[in-house]
Amino acid sequence: MYKTLVRPLLFKFDPEKVHYFTFSLIRKLSKLGFGGLMKSMGTVEDKRLEREVFGLKFKNPVGLAAGFDKDAKLYKELSNVGFGFIEIGTVTPKPQPGNPKKRLFRLKSDSAIINRMGFNNGGVEEAVERLKSNKDVLIGGNIGKNKVTPNDQAVEDYKICFDALFPYVDYFVVNVSSPNTPGLRELQDKKPLMELLDTLQKKNEQMPSSKPILLKIAPDLTDDQLLDIIDIVRETKIAGVIATNTTISREGLTSENKTEMGGLSGKPLTNRSTEVIRFLSEKSNKAFPIIGVGGIHTAQDALDKLDAGASLVQLYTGFIYEGPKLIKDINKAILKRG
Repeated sequence: MYKTLVRPLLFKFDPEKVHYFTFSLIRKLSKLGFGGLMKSMGTVEDKRLEREVFGLKFKNPVGLAAGFDKDAKLYKELSNVGFGFIEIGTVTPKPQPGNPKKRLFRLKSDSAIINRMGFNNGGVEEAVERLKSNKDVLIGGNIGKNKVTPNDQAVEDYKICFDALFPYVDYFVVNVSSPNTPGLRELQDKKPLMELLDTLQKKNEQMPSSKPILLKIAPDLTDDQLLDIIDIVRETKIAGVIATNTTISREGLTSENKTEMGGLSGKPLTNRSTEVIRFLSEKSNKAFPIIGVGGIHTAQDALDKLDAGASLVQLYTGFIYEGPKLIKDINKAILKRG
């Protein structure tokens, strides 16, 4: 139904406008009592799907990646669609509008999306207010820096977000890998990244009960840079890695929008993100958990990432192209394996 009726209609309109329309529609349907119908589309209830990763219990291993619910506006409703966990953000200390529109592009023939949103969000305090009413949704908090903050002061932005979100999220994700904030990826270099993660870990250790901190990395890192990531995880003792963010590569694309600037997500990322997961898992001797994300459009794509070494997976572009049934398909495929 989604792919034959709903998606063709939605794809006739501007993707960013459709995103906000869909948010409004899901909220209204939930209020009108259609929550049960939406839940049946993607939910599989089975104790065998539960996973314990970095000290947290996930009801199933399929989560929603950051970028979809930036401001924590729809996490309850999205959880009811079948996701085992929801990652909000990327949030920044101060509200910011993001990059000028048009900034979101569908690449239909490639089953992909290019975005250059630029961390558009209402600021961390706005997200906190919404998260205060959360009762049972497992939430990840993806944090970043404001565009106007120089890199040599970026640590302060991450500290502000960390402190504000700490009581309201279950784990943190440090985002230094988005290609849409000028200079941000420079923070992936070993020295600034060590400083940033060390600072957050020290704050974490001072809390009555620490929370997992994960690092989200780009798929465009070289093998040497990935080896650096393994060293950094070991030395800073963060909980794990999310592999991967969007790519700046345009290899093999056929769509007319392929030259747009921004981060590419969707099917073209499927193999590379799996390669990164496998490299990190094998070279580290499975020393830390990995959340696999990037190009998951089928249940097999998710299984491939789990086989490569991921403990959990996340959806974003695949969810847009395939609909809630993809969540159900993945969880059923996991159960079928036994």
